[in-house]
Amino acid sequence: MSKPSYFFSVDLGATSGRTIIGHISNGRFELEELTRFPNNLIIQGGHYYWDIYALYFEIIKGLKEAARRDLPITSIGIDTWGVDFVMIGADNAILRNPRAYRDPITFQAMDDYLAHVMPRQEVYGITGIQFLHFNSLFQLHAMQQEGNSALRHAEKILFVPDALSWMLTGQAVCEYTIASTAQLLDPRTKELDERLLASVGLDRSKFGRMVMPGTQIGVLTDEVQQLTGLGPVPVVAVAGHDTGSAVAAVPAQNEQFAYLSSGTWSLMGIETREPVISQLSYDRNFTNEGGIEGTTRFLKNICGMWLYERCRLEWPESVRQLSHPELQGQAMQVEAFRSLINPDDALFAAPASMIGAIQQYCRNTRQPVPETPGAICRCIFDSLALRYRQVFQWLQQFAAFDLKVLHIIGGGSLNQYLNQFTANSLGVEVLAGPQEGTAIGNIMVQAKAAGLVDDIWQMRRIIANSINLVPYHPQDKALWDAAYEKYLKVTNQ
Repeated sequence: MSKPSYFFSVDLGATSGRTIIGHISNGRFELEELTRFPNNLIIQGGHYYWDIYALYFEIIKGLKEAARRDLPITSIGIDTWGVDFVMIGADNAILRNPRAYRDPITFQAMDDYLAHVMPRQEVYGITGIQFLHFNSLFQLHAMQQEGNSALRHAEKILFVPDALSWMLTGQAVCEYTIASTAQLLDPRTKELDERLLASVGLDRSKFGRMVMPGTQIGVLTDEVQQLTGLGPVPVVAVAGHDTGSAVAAVPAQNEQFAYLSSGTWSLMGIETREPVISQLSYDRNFTNEGGIEGTTRFLKNICGMWLYERCRLEWPESVRQLSHPELQGQAMQVEAFRSLINPDDALFAAPASMIGAIQQYCRNTRQPVPETPGAICRCIFDSLALRYRQVFQWLQQFAAFDLKVLHIIGGGSLNQYLNQFTANSLGVEVLAGPQEGTAIGNIMVQAKAAGLVDDIWQMRRIIANSINLVPYHPQDKALWDAAYEKYLKVTNQ
């Protein structure tokens, strides 16, 4: 009996990374984590960098483990966070480690660009991308203004997953979903826009050829084959943006759904055939990012579990030692809707103390100030669920179909209390899972490239057959309707 063939997934986040193998048989998939490793920011000379060589080393380590176990690898796919990029010189060498999107140089770059280079509405009209100060467009503007030597000498600029694929294959590409995060791409033409490139002193030749998810980039170089003990394994462009891979893994039955990719950020959106770029989408700062099979991920970024994670770091050791269910259980003993915040208020972007910021918001809005960990957790969960309702209602106005269900994917899909609150708040069924959406979507695109699945809907049927979705049904409609009215007043919306 022949061995099953495996797909090798590299899933890199802003704090950690993993290599995962998966295979498909009898209409189901199975995953196994091979390696896990930190992704450390390097702070030097007042700037923040990613260690691209360390990430490459960890990928090689994972591939060595696959070879050691004699796992037949069909292909390799890489997904990462968005917007950041690597600059390659004319001698085919990396000019320096890439700047991280948290670098302080980005803080004023967006306002400066929009004031002196191109107006906000014109940029949005081209890209349909929401305005975030760390978008690639504004990073490039900041580097141009500072006379950045790496940018000045760059022969090629590759987004992080494309740069790692280049290190494995020697082939330079520009994968569509990761490029769409940059605020440099026109989603109607599905190409980088020459006007925006010229505005930061660049042209199209500086970037690799545009490829769609499922395209083979190349095969492992002789050097990588010798390092790992593998043969000429293909490297496939998956949805290189991790959210793109996660949305590909939503186990929906039809197009009448919204998704919530729940983690440090909450990304709520719908999948559309065409971008949605209008005055209303501009006013509400929605974004149009690339999806698989030419779809658009029309979504909004919401400050998610960042609020909870930051508070948890500040609490005493005795509180931090509590499990998430234990701490969240304490929150359920607190009066509902006692204190509410707008999770996306600028006060919560990068405060010195998240607890202090939440308490200050409540003082400013003349609400009871939450003091205990349980009260602060309850404030966060109530407020997130109500913010989700607001964004969900906006999505319903944009969608060409009724939204019948919300799929919650990612690590936040394990938060039972918040999932139930979300169902109550939205008034629709919530289906939670899979937790490992990004890796699953990565592997499924590779499987499609290998001819094992036909399209996104077959992918989603296989995913639905392979996991246990947890349903949450709406409760307490009148209570949540009243809470939403209070939320709108408190947040002045």
